[in-house]
Amino acid sequence: MKNNYVGQLNELLEIVIKVGASDLHLSCNHPPVLRAAGLLIPLLKKKNLAIEDTEGLARALMTDEQFQGFLKEKEIDFSYNFEEKARFRVNVFFQRSSVSCALRLIPSVIPTMEELNLPPILHELTKFNQGFILVTGPSSQGKSTTLASMIDEINHQRAEHIITIEDPIEYVFKEDRSIINQREVLHDTLSFARALRSTFRQDPNVIMVGEMRDQETMATAITAAETGHLVFATLHTNSASQTIHRIVDAFSAEQQAQIRTQLASSLLGIISQRLVPRIKGGVIPACEIMIANSATANLIRENKTHELPLVIETSVESGMLSLNRSLSMLVKNKEISLESALNYSLSPTELKMLLRK
Repeated sequence: MKNNYVGQLNELLEIVIKVGASDLHLSCNHPPVLRAAGLLIPLLKKKNLAIEDTEGLARALMTDEQFQGFLKEKEIDFSYNFEEKARFRVNVFFQRSSVSCALRLIPSVIPTMEELNLPPILHELTKFNQGFILVTGPSSQGKSTTLASMIDEINHQRAEHIITIEDPIEYVFKEDRSIINQREVLHDTLSFARALRSTFRQDPNVIMVGEMRDQETMATAITAAETGHLVFATLHTNSASQTIHRIVDAFSAEQQAQIRTQLASSLLGIISQRLVPRIKGGVIPACEIMIANSATANLIRENKTHELPLVIETSVESGMLSLNRSLSMLVKNKEISLESALNYSLSPTELKMLLRK
């Protein structure tokens, strides 16, 4: 079955690359569907996929070992190299007893922060030698790409030992001034937590954790940031204050004061981003950026994280940026529509007030 679907799979992946889509969805009783500029676009010239089609296409993506693991676990994450043209992050899963696939295109060249239209203050965060930097936001909002861009800047600017822990490996870094070791969960290591603990014996300068999924990983990442390492990680949260809450709430009541103290001393910054549809096509990031200073450290330590948005809003001169201010700048620069800005804002009323100024 696998060989029968390789040609069909390759044709679909060529279309994804040609049109610049970000994702490809393969589901039973639907034609293949692309996501481009945030919108789902069915390939209506293609037939609806039958049960055997989605299973065959999934099988064409996987090795025998991966396929057996998928049948056992009922879902699987992995990366797929397409003829040295592109890489895809793939999730295959069962739904209503049929197989579905979601493929995310990973560009072969890691874009720079300028190419991603990210705020210039992010360059400053890459210059630190020690501390904790978090890139947050909902799923499919460009966190991995932002993280890769920051790590690659360090790679080009400094001679460091960089270790990444990912599930799966997405961007493949080309070593420049740095040594880079990329470890994939379940392929090169058994878990994020285990790999992160091992880094203490591997002499890294910079550690990238693809996702902090559990308390042990969070605790070890914070400790690594305190003990002389520059640590980058991601979380699925909507804002800086929510990020602090998420980390602290992962620990027992007895541990929370200690975690707040550790975060207050080690945190360098939190970047929370959304990818907003651009008027001229494509997407552009809107970011909330919290840069650690004495005010933010005190609020974290004293469990007053609900006051962080006010500090962010009133600290523009320090490089901080609220999501609403970012959205309003994009509207004023005619990058995004007012409607899109309001849809992505966490406080539309406040955004309207900003736009009147």
